[in-house]
Amino acid sequence: MNHIPIPFKFKKEENKGKAITMSPKKIILVTGGSGLVGKGIEAAVQREEARDDEEWHFVCSKDADLTDIESTEALFKKLQPTHVIHLAALVGGLFRNLKFNLDFFRVNSKINDNVLSLSHKYGIKKVVSCLSTCIFPDKTTYPIDETMVHNGPPHTSNYGYSYAKRMIDISNRGYHDQHGCNFTAVIPTNVFGPHDNFNLEDGHVLPGLIRKVYDAKKNDSEFVIWGTGSPRRQFIYSLDLGRLIVWVMREYPEVDPIILSVGEDEEISIKEAADMVVEAMDFTGKVTQDTTKADGQFKKTASNAKLKKYLPDFKFTPIKQAIKETVEWYKANEHQVRK
Repeated sequence: MNHIPIPFKFKKEENKGKAITMSPKKIILVTGGSGLVGKGIEAAVQREEARDDEEWHFVCSKDADLTDIESTEALFKKLQPTHVIHLAALVGGLFRNLKFNLDFFRVNSKINDNVLSLSHKYGIKKVVSCLSTCIFPDKTTYPIDETMVHNGPPHTSNYGYSYAKRMIDISNRGYHDQHGCNFTAVIPTNVFGPHDNFNLEDGHVLPGLIRKVYDAKKNDSEFVIWGTGSPRRQFIYSLDLGRLIVWVMREYPEVDPIILSVGEDEEISIKEAADMVVEAMDFTGKVTQDTTKADGQFKKTASNAKLKKYLPDFKFTPIKQAIKETVEWYKANEHQVRK
């Protein structure tokens, strides 16, 4: 368990004659804290977002089995959190989702119900859960927005994971309406960055591209792009997402979810992403495409209008810079990354 101790300080009231009072201390539990998004939040807290009245606990599967209610409750009893950022999930790439849709539905449903039910039981002041754009209907109009989550079935390639994640939104509304709980959710687009999963079967598209280009350069072999390269995605750097989730935990007032994404005009094709990785890796070898591989969903263009309404001046890291930083991190940590 990774614990960031934040020193506790007294806060003086400005009005003369009032007694000195203490700011209430927030104990923030981050499930799935050792993963890509958890590390992004941790980096945001350490670099620029730390506050004196907060204590952060980043936990992983070694600290508790969140599919088991007793193990999950033991974690809540131990840490006594006041706030929860719920990231933990069974995740995988396109090909693993295709094989194990039932497993993704059952495992994630258990995890989510355990975390939310115990958050209600222990009076957690706020829970922020992490969803995904894959939860949106497969057949829809674009751009998708927060009102469209339940408008139709998700893509058949990952319906198990998608429906389990959708049910978090249903639970959030239920806990709010029935018990007054302040539970909400964020919907990031395609996340990438340091500490990603670089497994070629279980990982997502950008870490897969980085791994394949690195291996091709190391072995002096060709780099093969799976599929046509035509599907389009909005990518968000994990460090940017970390800053935004911290803001949601502290400031976002709604139960309804919020999409955390770059703008529609920053959507790029898989082929364009691959070209950026090739450039960042200084790869000069042969590049080919295996069009027998499945492309998956063609596009999932998301609107970030709601985010811009709240944070009109938020600056995202330019995609080329973010990919370059991720490539450099991978090169420096190649022997210990998840793959």
